[in-house]
Amino acid sequence: MSVVLEFTIDADQFQLGGSLSGFQDTTFELERIVPTGNHVIPFIWLTTDADLDTVLDAFETKLIDRPSITDVRALDRIENGALYRVTWRVPEKDIIDGLVQTDATVLEARSHSGACWEFRVRYPDHDHLARFQNILTENDVTIHIDRIYTFTKETDRRRQFGLSSEQREALVLALRRGYLASPSEVSLDELADELDITKQAVSDRIRRGNEKLLETTLLSSAVDG
Repeated sequence: MSVVLEFTIDADQFQLGGSLSGFQDTTFELERIVPTGNHVIPFIWLTTDADLDTVLDAFETKLIDRPSITDVRALDRIENGALYRVTWRVPEKDIIDGLVQTDATVLEARSHSGACWEFRVRYPDHDHLARFQNILTENDVTIHIDRIYTFTKETDRRRQFGLSSEQREALVLALRRGYLASPSEVSLDELADELDITKQAVSDRIRRGNEKLLETTLLSSAVDG
C-alpha cells in the first residue's frame, strides 16, 4: 500500500536546496527527478517577480560553477519563468539520494526564494518510508514532517483535494475577495498584502491550487466514469 509523506526541509540540509538558495522573489518547483546511474536529472521550474533575464543569468552561472553539476539546459521559457534540466552528481549522504534509494516519487517539491522546501513524496509502502527515515537519521539530515497518509484515505483526499494549507488559504481568499470574478474585484498585490507574502507567491499558490483541484475533480471523475 503506497504511503505519502509531506515534509519541509531547510535548503542547507541538501545540495540542491543550497544551490538554489539566495534568489529573492523567485519560486522553484521540481517537475520530476530522473535517476541515471550515479547522476540524477531534476527538471526545475523557475518563476520570478524580478527581471527574468537577470535571474536566469545568475541561476545558470551559479549552477554551472558547481563541481557536482555536469549540465544545465534551458528547455522552455514563459513570460515570468523557465524550465531547466540539470544533470547532477548526487552525494551519497543527501536527501535526493535517499529518495532515489527508496523508489520514492516526488509528487511536489517547491520553494520560494530557496530558503525552505516543501515536499510531497509517495513511497511504495511503509517499509520504504521507514528506510528513507533511517537514511536521513544515518546522514544527520533533518526534516520537519507535516503529514503521513495512505491513498486509501479517500475521504480525506477528496475533502482536501490534495491542497496544501497555503494553497487552500490563497484560493479561499481569492474567491471571497472576488479575484476570480470577471472582471476581477481585487488585484494580486492586494491579496499578497493581506496574506503578507509576495505577489509571485500568491500567484503560484492560486495557480497550483487550481491545478490540484482540476486534477482531483476532472481526472478522478474521468477514471471513475
